[in-house]
Amino acid sequence: MGGTFDPIHIGHLIAAETAREQCDLHEVWFIPSYGPPLKANEPGVSGERRYEMVCEAISSNSAFRALDIELLRGGVSYSYDTVKELQKRNPNDSFSYIIGSDRINDLPQWYEIEQLASRISFIGLERPGDPINLAALPRYLQERVKLIHMPAIDISSTAIRSRRNAGQTVQYLVPDSVNSYMRRYKLYES
Repeated sequence: MGGTFDPIHIGHLIAAETAREQCDLHEVWFIPSYGPPLKANEPGVSGERRYEMVCEAISSNSAFRALDIELLRGGVSYSYDTVKELQKRNPNDSFSYIIGSDRINDLPQWYEIEQLASRISFIGLERPGDPINLAALPRYLQERVKLIHMPAIDISSTAIRSRRNAGQTVQYLVPDSVNSYMRRYKLYES
C-alpha cells in the first residue's frame, strides 16, 4: 500500500485491514512515497516524519510492516520501480497493490502500467463519492483489478492537515500515537 501518508489516518488502516482480511493477504506493507508522480503538491512534512508516523500507526498490528524503500531511493516514486525492487528482494512472494478508487480510475496514466500490471494485481477499494468504473479501463487492467467492499470512511489527509492548521482536533481521525506525534513535533500547525 503506497501513498504519501501525509499523515496516515484511520481510513488507511481500515483499508489495509479490510484488504488483508478479504484477500487473505499474509502482510500489508506500507510504503510512503518520496514524491508522488500524479499529485501536484509535495508532501507537507519530510519523508522521515511520514515514515515515523506510519511506524507509530501500525505498531500494534503484526501483519503490517513499514518500508522506506521509496524514501531511500528519492526522486519521483514510480510503483513500477518499487515493485521491480521488491520482487528482486522477495522472488518467492506475489504482490498486490492496494489502491483507492481515485487511483484505480487513473491507472492508465501510471508509469509503465502495462509492465506493472503484468507483474502484480490491484486490490481496489471504493471511496465515498469516487465510484470505480472498471469498464472504462483497458481490458488488461480490468483483469488485474479485484474490487473489495469496505466501510465508507470519508477521511482524508488533506482534511486532517487543514484541521491541524486551523487548531482543530484530529482525535479519532488518526491513531492516538500519530496524534501525539503530530502534537510533539507541531506538524501541520500554522
